[in-house]
Amino acid sequence: MAEHPGPAFISPSADIDDGVEIGAGSSVWHLAQVRSGARLGAGCIVGRGAYVGAGVVAGDHVKIQNHALVYEPAVLGDGVFVGPAAVFTNDLHPRAVTPDGRRKSAADWTPVGVTVEQGASLGARSVCVAPVTVGRWAMVAAGAVVTRDVPPYALVAGVPARRVGWVGEEGVPLTEVGPGLWKCPRSGASFSERDGELRRDAA
Repeated sequence: MAEHPGPAFISPSADIDDGVEIGAGSSVWHLAQVRSGARLGAGCIVGRGAYVGAGVVAGDHVKIQNHALVYEPAVLGDGVFVGPAAVFTNDLHPRAVTPDGRRKSAADWTPVGVTVEQGASLGARSVCVAPVTVGRWAMVAAGAVVTRDVPPYALVAGVPARRVGWVGEEGVPLTEVGPGLWKCPRSGASFSERDGELRRDAA
């Protein structure tokens, strides 16, 4: 990973709780909120008006764009991209009140998280309905609603999201060059598909 000399940048209008860890070279912009216990690695960007929940863990070089809502206990791997106004849910059975009409508290439910693995991207206004895992280098299209795990390198779109293709590390759709064989038109990297999973071939 690249070096990130110097301290993190925190906008004066950002709301950062005590107990937050922010890595060197990271930036938290205007009106963003980062809750207690959250950990951001080096070189991260948290955009204007974004929300990072208590205890959320993000690796290095993560980009959380404007007005994204990343609710705990989400885990984001290195190089993850969270598009503008994307949402991570964390409640399997959301209710404001209990059956007897009492307002629900933190003790009345158990949060469930979304995991996004290395290099994956979530498009603008996409929604991840916990608990799901978005595999490494996968891409979720803008406006998609993810209700089940996304395999590594998968390109998913729609409501609910379904796989519509494959992408490589470059983020561009792969080209099928033979049965179960795929190639990145930008990098030339080769991939093999088997049983609904894609693996990058050895160089």
